[in-house]
Parts: sequence; C-alpha cells; structure tokens
Amino acid sequence: MKVERAMMDSFGAMATVFDKLSASKQVHEAVMFIENTDGSESFERGYGGKTADSAMCTASVGKLFTTTCILKLLEQGILSLDDHLTHYFSDEELDGLHVFKGRDYARELTVSHLLFQNSGFSDWFESAGAKKHAIDVDFSFTFAEQLAWTKQLTPKFAPGAEGRAYYADINFDMLGQIIERTVGTPLATLFAEWIFKPLGMSDTFQPVTGTEVVPALYFKDIEMIRPRFLASCPASGSAVTTARDLMVFLKAFFAGKLFHNAVFETLATYRKLQMTMGPTWYGGGYMQVPLKSINTLWRGRGELIGHTGTTGSFALYYPEKDLYFTGDFNQMANPGLPFRLVMRLATLA
Repeated sequence: MKVERAMMDSFGAMATVFDKLSASKQVHEAVMFIENTDGSESFERGYGGKTADSAMCTASVGKLFTTTCILKLLEQGILSLDDHLTHYFSDEELDGLHVFKGRDYARELTVSHLLFQNSGFSDWFESAGAKKHAIDVDFSFTFAEQLAWTKQLTPKFAPGAEGRAYYADINFDMLGQIIERTVGTPLATLFAEWIFKPLGMSDTFQPVTGTEVVPALYFKDIEMIRPRFLASCPASGSAVTTARDLMVFLKAFFAGKLFHNAVFETLATYRKLQMTMGPTWYGGGYMQVPLKSINTLWRGRGELIGHTGTTGSFALYYPEKDLYFTGDFNQMANPGLPFRLVMRLATLA
C-alpha cells in the first residue's frame, strides 16, 4: 500500500510538471503517457483535448522504426554495420556527397556511420531551408533531391571522427534506402509487416501517397497539414501514431520483442550531439540523455534512452526506475519541451 501511495504521489507531482509546461502560450495541445514494463503502473495526462489515443506525428521518434528494420537485418546476417555505402548506392549517387577539406569521403562511409550519426553530414532539413519551406507549404520530394541538397552542404567532419556526432536526417534517409534496396520492399510496407501488425499498433501508419488524413502540426500559432511532406521521408520519421501505440512499440523495442536485445551491447557507444540538440547523445539508432548533469542540478540518476522529435514528440525509457514515457507537445518552435519534461519526471520517479 505504501508503495502504491508513493507512486500515486509521484504521478501527481509529474502531472504538475506537465501542466506547467503545457501552459506555455506556444502549446496548443499535449499529452504524456507513463507506464512500467508490465503495465501495473500507468498514468495519462492530456491538455487541449489530446489523449493517449489521439493521433500524433512521430516526427523523428519514427527513426526507431528504421532502426528496428536495420537491427532485424543485422540479426539475420543480411547486412553488416561495416558495409560500405558502395554496396548500396551508385557512383552517381555517391560522387561529391561528402567532400570535407577537399577530400571526398563518400566511398569510405559505412552503415555504422549512418546509424550512429557520426558520418559528418550536415542536416539538409535545417541547412537547405526545408524546414522553413515546410512551414510555408506542403511539398513532396524524392531521395535523389535529398542527395542533391546534401551535396550542396559542407560536412561537419570526416566520417567516424573520434568522439564526434552530428544529427542529420540524411543519415536515416540513406538507411531507409539501404533497407528497401536490400529487401526489395517499400519501407512503409516493412514497418507495417515487421512492427505495426505484429504489435497490434492499429492506430499507427506511415503515409505513402500524400493524400492521407494526418494530424495538424503547429509552428507557434501556425497550423500545418503536411501529408505530402510526411510521405516523402519515412525513414527519418514521419509516421502517424498515438501515445498508446507508441508505448507498445517502445516496450517491445527495449524488451527484445522485435530483435534480440543483446544487440544493445554493440549500440551503446554514445557521442554528444551538436549544441542545438540540447543534452542529447547518440548511440546506434537511438538517443541517450544522461540525467546526472547540470540540467537536473546533478540530482538525476541513470539515463533516458529512446528518441524525441522536432514536433515535440517523445518516446523515452528510464531503466533506473523501469518507466516508459511517450507523448507529444506538437510545437515545432520549441522541440526542447520533451527533454525538459521527461528529465524532470525522472527526478520525481
């Protein structure tokens, strides 16, 4: 009884934190969903009419779906982290893709460089103005166009530079192409067959045609409906889901229900991301947020692992207390909200 009362007190304190962040003038709707592994402890809190069953965009949380597909192929021995990109991309695609200090490193890039975000690629979504354009209008684009945009940018460092990582969507867009070219099946189909259907995620789908009904996104007070954009970049995160479905996936991802979780031993090499990514480090296909830091006034213990998205989406696991957090703030102008929320919640658990 004392344990249950303590947990209820913790959930009450967590609700207060969530309510305070949701009260921001920029937030129009928000939701958080919290559970432990067996579901015996569960808590939901919404704002602006949003619930754990409301549709939301995964944004970059969807990168975990791509990571899942890569790990399944690794487990089956179909590909290797050491595979060079020359195995999957043509000379035309690779020429001039990664020119750093006068040297073209494209043919030295490996699957590992992409998965660990230490290829050195700049982020076309930010640098090419795609984010601003997406705020103004819905538009579709091809993988060839993504490569062309990336070739116009200067890389941040040589592939595999010691201790370096730079978050760039092109890393996962290329991983998506590797998956599709290896299996011969569209990524959206693989997401459905390998993840959504087996886990019973009936409210989750990947837009394909650009005509699907998708939830609105917000940038400050601007409401945006962007099905064409979402259909163009499945690998870097653009599925539609709910916080409840996302909880099912997050538990399966870290519990070894989608692949053998021993693989995490090879993925737990973390590198600090660029300053604009806040307190985040990156491992093999997922984020890590150390909790003993200035952000928690050094009161945190352990780490958060999982992913967040630029729209304010989050799917994070706190192994120290066996708690999973999923949800969304749906505000592109303040993508740091999930970090502020979940780091604070972890200190209250």
